[in-house]
Amino acid sequence: MKILLIGASGMIGQRVADEARRRGHEVTGVTRRGTDGTAKAEASDAVAVAKLAEGHDAVVLAVAPPRDGSDPIAPLLAAGRGTLAGLRAAGVRRLVVVGGAGSLEVAPGARLVDTPEFPALYKNEALAQGELLEVIRAEAGDLDWTYISPAAAIAPGERTGTFRVGGDQLLADAEGNSRISAEDYAIALVDELEKNEAVGRRITVAY
Repeated sequence: MKILLIGASGMIGQRVADEARRRGHEVTGVTRRGTDGTAKAEASDAVAVAKLAEGHDAVVLAVAPPRDGSDPIAPLLAAGRGTLAGLRAAGVRRLVVVGGAGSLEVAPGARLVDTPEFPALYKNEALAQGELLEVIRAEAGDLDWTYISPAAAIAPGERTGTFRVGGDQLLADAEGNSRISAEDYAIALVDELEKNEAVGRRITVAY
């Protein structure tokens, strides 16, 4: 499979690239700076995305909202919409989005990001990721999309290959901890690229 990975230099993007290549897939990395062998492009630039996506089987969008104190919502939605337009222009239907955990439900109609315990430091970023999910749901019906939310905590760790896959509800263990390593998240993402079991919906992965 030929995969275009937008956001290849991030914590998750690097591990998705490694996992995909481990399985024999061809990965074209895209970053803002175009360093370390990646192509240079902004996800919001539909023309650039279309040019890079041409001839690929799937696109993975793994960009994070800005963390410089500015409003993260507009740039992330621009990246999402630019990517959608680029896929359409290139004739590529398959899109997998690296999403956030904040929009996962902790109770019917109650999101993790809206709970009092949610860290204020990450709230705006989580809200932006939730907005992107709604854009994908509303505007990507003509594409084969999947949005993958991690557990509440994701960090570099062990590649175990053992985890649970859920839907819109936050997954936690018996002690109430919700976590996943970035390595195992990458396994779940590449599994979905290969199996196409969650097209048109959001899933989540956690231990």
